[in-house]
Amino acid sequence: MWEWLCLLFAGVAFYLILSNLGTVLGGAGRLLRILSPFAGGALIAYVLNPMVEGFQYRLLRGEPRWRWAAILLSYLTAILLVALLGWLVVPQLVKSAVTLFTNLPGYVAGMQQTLYYLQENYHLPVQSFVNLLEDSEALMREVYNMASSAVPQIVGALGNAASNFVAVFTAVASSIYMLSGKQKLLRQLRTMAHAFLPPRAARRVLRICHYANENFTAFFIGKIIDSAIIGVLTFTLMSFLRLDFALLVSVFVGVANIIPVFGPFIGAIPSLFILLLVDPLQALVFAVLVVVIQQLDSNLISPKVLGQSVGISPLWVLFAIVVGGGLFGVPGMIVGVPLFATLYGVAQEAVAALLRRRGIDAEGRPAGGTGADAPDPAEEETEEEREPAAVP
Repeated sequence: MWEWLCLLFAGVAFYLILSNLGTVLGGAGRLLRILSPFAGGALIAYVLNPMVEGFQYRLLRGEPRWRWAAILLSYLTAILLVALLGWLVVPQLVKSAVTLFTNLPGYVAGMQQTLYYLQENYHLPVQSFVNLLEDSEALMREVYNMASSAVPQIVGALGNAASNFVAVFTAVASSIYMLSGKQKLLRQLRTMAHAFLPPRAARRVLRICHYANENFTAFFIGKIIDSAIIGVLTFTLMSFLRLDFALLVSVFVGVANIIPVFGPFIGAIPSLFILLLVDPLQALVFAVLVVVIQQLDSNLISPKVLGQSVGISPLWVLFAIVVGGGLFGVPGMIVGVPLFATLYGVAQEAVAALLRRRGIDAEGRPAGGTGADAPDPAEEETEEEREPAAVP
């Protein structure tokens, strides 16, 4: 009787949700907007946590009572880095962009003359490129319209940020509370997992969360360091070779390098186009330079910095990038690798557990000391999970 009654109530609830789907989605959207400052705070806390841990355990010798000092040092360091970046890099970027747009008609005219020369003397099929550059005034108008339309959007975004001061303050304050009460929050989450899930499922969920945290943290810290090295290296080599717009191009290449595998080439495409307008010879030198930097990154810098942070083969890295990019665009290309690495690790554990239960190894041969009595990794508690659960 009770089963039928529960089924009836579930059916009625499902019908009401479907018939009022717009209202339900609107309420969910409002709820997400309300909770967005706390999501921002969680993101800030996640980004700053490695720095906090480094200050606490390397500088303050792991004293819990000095964690507030580690948090303060982390925030001051982050603010100093952002301010230093804005003071040194942003004015130069603006200057380079203004110079580029100011001289763009001259660059286009010079490129047209080069193409006409190649067409007349060597009969190369460059007419399509000539047609593309003939209407330089239309190109300039399009660029000007794009820049003009972007200015109100930037001003509006700054105005929204200023008007949402409460949300920004909430995000920063919540991140401080999350960092200061990290251990208590983790104990509460473990307590909830053990309270609402069966013991075996709770241990599996906690293991997956721990594994995902390790993958994402190692990957993003490594990629940020790797991208900074590539950006500085690109700027240094371009300055040494006296290539134009060295800072602007190096920022493109460094930021795009966060995307695995394809990043350097994605950043090189607009940079190559800019240098091609300035001087085709500079563009050729830069193309060779990008190939050299990419080889250095793939064979020397990235393995040293990232190491085996994700633990998957290059084939699966490429697969994760393509699938993630196809589903979610550029963000999917960035998070696809650590996400796939987490799923790959979970699948490996599941396959290993199934093989142990069947008493065979990976080749299908009988494995000694395995079988139904073999321990499952999910059954093995970590040191943190053996701690007595704290009451939230």
